[in-house]
Amino acid sequence: MPLGSTTYHFATLDDLMVAALRQANEGFARVVAAHPALSDPEADLPAELARVLGEWLGGDRTGVELEYELYLAALRRPALRPVAAEWAEGVGALLAARTDPVTARALVAVLDGICLQVLLTDTPYDEEYAREVLARLVPAPGTRDGRGPGSLPPAAAG
Repeated sequence: MPLGSTTYHFATLDDLMVAALRQANEGFARVVAAHPALSDPEADLPAELARVLGEWLGGDRTGVELEYELYLAALRRPALRPVAAEWAEGVGALLAARTDPVTARALVAVLDGICLQVLLTDTPYDEEYAREVLARLVPAPGTRDGRGPGSLPPAAAG
């Protein structure tokens, strides 16, 4: 993009980065919105979240990496912090409708952590692993604790 185009629309680099991060947030929101099962109280929330994460990470990895670079740029650029927080708050609000606010925040943290591990280690996304980890926070319908066969008991997992 020519410099003249960016300076015409954005007064500062922070303004440009805020717009880019906001657009990235909207992209993830569209992925989440495409999964109405996330709001269905009968759906297996850990499995649905693992599936959404798989679709997001299974797409253009370069785009996901760029989104995380913008997200993490908020560490050094305070102007980006409110927009970075919007992503976590938006996903947290969606999940709080299925859980409670504290569990929703924990789910967002786990989703973030899994994404960062996959991106930083350049390993394939493991949907079953993600489902199991998420199920430790939110049991699947019809189970007491969400852990499947072969899972470690809580004392051994810790």
